[in-house]
Amino acid sequence: MSRRSHTRELGCIACKELDELGAGKEGWLVDNPNLLCALDTQSIALANKFLVVITGWDGGPGFKIRPELSPIESEHITAMEWLVFDEVRAIAVGTSCGYLLVYTLDGQLVHRQLVYSGRILKLRVRGTKKDMMSDTSLAEEVSIVMPGVIARFDGTVIQELLRDWFQDVNSRFWDDISRKRDQEDQGGSRKALPYQLWSVNKHGLCIDAAITGVMPPPLLEVQSSQRYFCAVTVGEDAVIAAYRLSEDRSRSLVGAILSKVVPAAYSTITSFSKMIWRSEQPSPKKSEAKTQSFAKASVLTCLKDKPRKGEKLTLSPSGTLAAITDTLGRILLLDTQALVVVRLWKGYRDASCLFMEMLINKDKPGSHSSSYYEPVKSDYCLCLAIHAPRKGIVEVWQMRTGGRILAVQCGKGSKILQPTYRFGSVMDGSPYVPLEVFLLDGDSGQISVLNRSLH
Repeated sequence: MSRRSHTRELGCIACKELDELGAGKEGWLVDNPNLLCALDTQSIALANKFLVVITGWDGGPGFKIRPELSPIESEHITAMEWLVFDEVRAIAVGTSCGYLLVYTLDGQLVHRQLVYSGRILKLRVRGTKKDMMSDTSLAEEVSIVMPGVIARFDGTVIQELLRDWFQDVNSRFWDDISRKRDQEDQGGSRKALPYQLWSVNKHGLCIDAAITGVMPPPLLEVQSSQRYFCAVTVGEDAVIAAYRLSEDRSRSLVGAILSKVVPAAYSTITSFSKMIWRSEQPSPKKSEAKTQSFAKASVLTCLKDKPRKGEKLTLSPSGTLAAITDTLGRILLLDTQALVVVRLWKGYRDASCLFMEMLINKDKPGSHSSSYYEPVKSDYCLCLAIHAPRKGIVEVWQMRTGGRILAVQCGKGSKILQPTYRFGSVMDGSPYVPLEVFLLDGDSGQISVLNRSLH
């Protein structure tokens, strides 16, 4: 009775296309570490190493996407996320070889680009929320997390890519076969998108990371139009580490000196060695794709507490809070601006966290003056949903220091999910849409949403 009153069932994702992902077997959704999930407002994408299946919960058929991967390098899918801009929807896929692939929902390749040579661990999308539009510390972006590396694509670049692609598709009139061939050629030869790349391995390789927002420049730094970002990483060596990321690769004085001295010294040493040994090293073979050079990343702070290791990181909508899980079953709530842990939960091994918004105090002045009242942003309270699979429960805690306000029982094969942020502006006058958490029971296929209100 309690579970039904705090969740609202939306439908079932069951379809025959999910059979290739192992659906139908008990625990298929949570037991396979290579199974990825990404949620949109009306659809869900699930993927294993080589296949992406997109389906809704209205009983309709699913769609399959089989990315073209390199069998020689055993390339496979390692990350996935939705890209949503107005009515345009696409799927972004990260691979074990460091490639970013963007596909339409019918499997057409929109873009392929090498980000960095290595395994892509996670794709993060920061879009627009109605209450954030006046906040200059936030920016639309797609960030890519790799071991010891963070890459950032500006949101406007992704929007232009999607807009140009779908405008080109709508303007074509030739038959499907020639169109598909042309699109595949364009996907492989499209000009590389500009992005920034940072090395954040000062305190070991990261397992997860996120760019929390724009931050002020360091003291005594020359003022300019360039921006600085704050990034938080979690990993095996440092449970938490924070970095200041410079947007300009040429602003570091030390870097500028090294960029002049190192090449000159290398050239001198090389020439001297050739004179002695009278031999010339064969020039290395030019690679097929070049990656971006690293920009400057400075360490702000770090927390080392062995044998504890960081596992997963979740950002709040504004980026000012981060929930971090570790291998000792603890959940740390980090203030990303002060870089201080402000709260700690214990006894939550293998937990997953998502921020959400709920109507805690429903008695608002406007609710008594009229028969219908549309809640606004200020009516909602930021909360943290914690899925503890070993306990079979989802708990909701009020931020920052409030108590537990909700507990929902869930099946053993369940996951909590959240729709991806959308790119683009929010229409004025439209009702505020709070951040919600969805609960997917893999064994039954049922998907439900946690209620926005306790009543």
